[in-house]
Amino acid sequence: MGIRIIVDSSADLNANIRERLTVVPVSIAFGNQVYTDGVTIDHRMFYEKLIESDELPKTSQPTPAAFEEAFEAAANAGEEAIVITVSSKLSGTYQSANIAAEGYGNIHIVDGKSVAIGTGILAEYALRLADAGWTAEAIVREIEERRDHIRVIAMLDTLEYLKKGGRISKTVAFAGGLLSIKPVACLRDGGVEILGKARGSKQGNNLLMKEIEAAGGVDFGMPLLLGYTGLSDALLKKYIADSVDLWRGNIEQLPIAVIGSGVGTHVGPGAIAVAFFKK
Repeated sequence: MGIRIIVDSSADLNANIRERLTVVPVSIAFGNQVYTDGVTIDHRMFYEKLIESDELPKTSQPTPAAFEEAFEAAANAGEEAIVITVSSKLSGTYQSANIAAEGYGNIHIVDGKSVAIGTGILAEYALRLADAGWTAEAIVREIEERRDHIRVIAMLDTLEYLKKGGRISKTVAFAGGLLSIKPVACLRDGGVEILGKARGSKQGNNLLMKEIEAAGGVDFGMPLLLGYTGLSDALLKKYIADSVDLWRGNIEQLPIAVIGSGVGTHVGPGAIAVAFFKK
């Protein structure tokens, strides 16, 4: 029996595997205009609208009906399905998938306990195991154990979108802009935690590298993914150049993804992030 890996569109994926996964779309609303992520709006259009909009868009988790459609397709193909969701602490997607799974056999729902590119590398690992002939039950056990080894570390370019979302005050955002503050954050226990604040992108890049080292370093035998928000990858390219010693000799080419609406809505354009399994 074949195995189908299912994620929702808040998972940011290595382009080399995207077509091999089933992606259930989330909804994105700019005012009264509602779009289907990856269907009626792509990442470029999303960031163009985000930059132009005075208010933050609202994202909605996939409905149980959307998951049911994916489960029906798997059942009709005679496949088992493994669903890897964004952290249940950040979204109701895990609950939606479980509701949809009632009445279906051979459906396995996993709380990925991560987000964006972190969910993406966990899904990529599950796909590797499926390709190696692992059973669905064995894959679920393995990824539930390994998900706690994932680290997602990011540097934000602006505080403006945290202000728009009410997560920081206007005064803090204004002061941060004047001082060119670049917060560095990570995902810990399914929630977001600020690790530190740097003055400028150079210090921010240094702090990113220090946090990767503090996490125990990168396991290059496992999936790895770098990501950026917005319309330009210039800041990510600068980070890669600044941290070349970290990657040189360990990986031939760094996989890069555009981070979508799930995270982009809250951090705005210009953020860069790395998701990896720690050693």
